[in-house]
Amino acid sequence: MPGEGTEKLVPHTMSRMGDVLAGFHAAWEFESDSVLIRYERGIRTPKLFQALGQRRVPLEAIEGVTLTPGKRGTVVLRAELRPGADPLMEAAAGQLKESSDPYRLVLPGERETLAEYYADELRARLTESGPAERHLVAAPRVPLQFKAYDGKAAFDGKAVSFRWFWTGASSAKWKAGDQRFTVGELSGVEWRSPEVFEGHLRLLRRDAGAPPAQPDQDPAAVVFGLGYGPVHESLPFAAAVLAALRNCAPVPAIPTARARRDPADIAERIRHLGELHQAGLVTDEEFSSKKAELLAEL
Repeated sequence: MPGEGTEKLVPHTMSRMGDVLAGFHAAWEFESDSVLIRYERGIRTPKLFQALGQRRVPLEAIEGVTLTPGKRGTVVLRAELRPGADPLMEAAAGQLKESSDPYRLVLPGERETLAEYYADELRARLTESGPAERHLVAAPRVPLQFKAYDGKAAFDGKAVSFRWFWTGASSAKWKAGDQRFTVGELSGVEWRSPEVFEGHLRLLRRDAGAPPAQPDQDPAAVVFGLGYGPVHESLPFAAAVLAALRNCAPVPAIPTARARRDPADIAERIRHLGELHQAGLVTDEEFSSKKAELLAEL
């Protein structure tokens, strides 16, 4: 019988530390003021879970708990977080597939009684609801980086940099050159899942006008594609940037001296610029100006 004998194993309260409910791909450890979610690293575990490793979720970040039937004789325990409590879910903006939802714990049907007990205990402890004034769940750790279709994105906790690829970047991005944006310059992050059409990561700047409609023309954005910008890399990146800018008062960007570049790299960039010029994608004036700019980096 499902749940037979379970009542003897269930503690009367969750006041003691270390009660664990294990499901497929994750285990929830219930503590007095939080839930620690530990994700497995098996080959069948969603890559996003493996990238996250674990998440500590304060009870004040949770506003609801549901228990519903799942597929193939399973049950699903889910924590519903307050809007704005987790930078990861805020960046995802409802675009995650169910299988990649880090707050769904899928359990065998025979554990339904145990899951129902913990769901009731959690509900009894929840006291907060509505939008959170600050992030309550920690953001993914930096430094972070990933490869998009048209460039490499990197974030060190203070600034985001985009380095364009020869084969993918548009002429508009080549004209603008590699980019670096300090956290203080930003007002937001726009993440569109690589699993949908026109996936991209775009940085929203405080003092800039309306960005180009197409991300492939925007030097403040990188675009995804088949095999580029996967969810488990680009979403934690977006969440970390979002968390950093929320914790940073806007400050004016301070120009810094550019590091000297590899002459071979500069030569290759000038060669590519020449190809754009010959193809009519760069004007004579733009070619001369950008070439001088590149030579100045030697």
